[in-house]
Amino acid sequence: MASVGHCLPTFLNGLLICVTLLSGLSVTAKPNRKPNIVLILTDDLDIAIGGLTPLAKTKKLIGDAGISFTNAFVASPLCCPSRASILTGKYPHNHHVINNTLEGNCSSTAWQKSQEPDTFPALLHNLGGYQTFFAGKYLNQYGDAKAGGLGHVPLGWTQWFGLERNSKYYNYTLSVNGKPEVHGAEYSKDYLTDVLANVSLDFLRYKSKYQPFFMMVSTPAPHSPWTPAPQYQDTYKDTKAPRDPNFNVHGKDKHWLIRQAKTPMSNASIQFLDNAFRSRWRTLLSVDDLVERLVLALEASKELDNTYVFFTSDNGYHTGQFSLPLDKRQLYEFDIRVPLMVRGPNIKPNQTSKLLVANVDLGPTMLDIAGYDVNKTQMDGMSFLPVQSRTDWRTDVLVEYEGEGHNVSDPSCPLLGPGVSECFPDCVCEDAFNNTYACVRSVAPSTNLQYCEFDDNEVFVEVYNVTADPFQLANIAKTIDQEVLEKMNHRLMMLQSCSGPSCRTPGVVRCTVCLFLSFFVLL
Repeated sequence: MASVGHCLPTFLNGLLICVTLLSGLSVTAKPNRKPNIVLILTDDLDIAIGGLTPLAKTKKLIGDAGISFTNAFVASPLCCPSRASILTGKYPHNHHVINNTLEGNCSSTAWQKSQEPDTFPALLHNLGGYQTFFAGKYLNQYGDAKAGGLGHVPLGWTQWFGLERNSKYYNYTLSVNGKPEVHGAEYSKDYLTDVLANVSLDFLRYKSKYQPFFMMVSTPAPHSPWTPAPQYQDTYKDTKAPRDPNFNVHGKDKHWLIRQAKTPMSNASIQFLDNAFRSRWRTLLSVDDLVERLVLALEASKELDNTYVFFTSDNGYHTGQFSLPLDKRQLYEFDIRVPLMVRGPNIKPNQTSKLLVANVDLGPTMLDIAGYDVNKTQMDGMSFLPVQSRTDWRTDVLVEYEGEGHNVSDPSCPLLGPGVSECFPDCVCEDAFNNTYACVRSVAPSTNLQYCEFDDNEVFVEVYNVTADPFQLANIAKTIDQEVLEKMNHRLMMLQSCSGPSCRTPGVVRCTVCLFLSFFVLL
């Protein structure tokens, strides 16, 4: 068993037109010293069902010290496609990662050749002069022997501590700069969240003082198997999954996969999901400790004032919504909306922004912070760092998901036949081949709308007015104005074929005369 420690080698004040832009992220670093950047990426952390509750220190040290975005969405509600979108700044139809399998292009050799050279960390390192550090979960199939094994270190990383395959807390293997390091089940040496914190602090201690740095720390929490640190295993004993209006109700007007969920859920199912909910929160307490240690270390080294710290997740999660026990993968707010908090130079504290952002925007924003021209890339996202005056901001983003199923019937659900997957013992399945959909998620001052189409025999459509119906109880596809429906359909087709600049156009809903006070006036 390896030791935890490692010695590493040496917008604007006033008004904005239409949608608030992130003027708080203007860079005023010292000459010849670019800002540092830290990205903390959690795994399956929701915001809709209380995922930030255990993260009190994180909210204080990042959210309260900067900006919290209330309309942050993922390009796909599944780990590998979403993480690929973060790294490349592209929608799934452009980076071609469709699921968590090697066959689905997750960390495949094709991905390594076609996409890894142009990820934003590679550009920061190769063209921006950044030291780059990675620790934690990368892509779900990373380390597969068919794709280079643990000897493969993605291009552009100065220091690499990549987890083999999917999230674990004990009994895992790390690739330490291409060499395997096996960990066991001893808390003081092996608990992964703490290991990531320690190697991150080592990097900060031993890195060069003459180059800016980028750190990406990717925690296993709160992904299953939800193993808490021993000091937290007895917390939240009385906590239950929230009983919101969409909890344990039948999705009667939704896609067939949602309608097949049994309502009401069995007592055993509710007990199971409540236990999982508590365990998820317990694992997050160690993430909260990690964030505190990193921020305090940056402060102690007098680097915090020149460092942007981002905190987010690869997708959301659900526990009992529409009688679906546990998972992500669905088109609803609880699965596609994620936390996003940012602190950094000249960001005024205690700010909240309604700006519509997607995880394809993270890479462009970080490149922009580093002074790299995002227009030189093929990224679909936009920088929310306004280095030049803008008069508008796009009002919609694309969400894509390709369903997965088995060619034979699931033993838990023989009555549903082949084509389903992620089935629970009481015959509720969370995925299927024809759970393939694409959505336009629109946010503007006058509109908060979601339009989704399924790639199935019905071409089933779901539409939600999220302002009037935040829990998405009523599918209004059959009652909404036909002209709006046609415009959203056209916009969806355009976004599904977009690439680069064509993905950044304003959208169906445009605001031409609305003026809004900036949410984050510079200090």
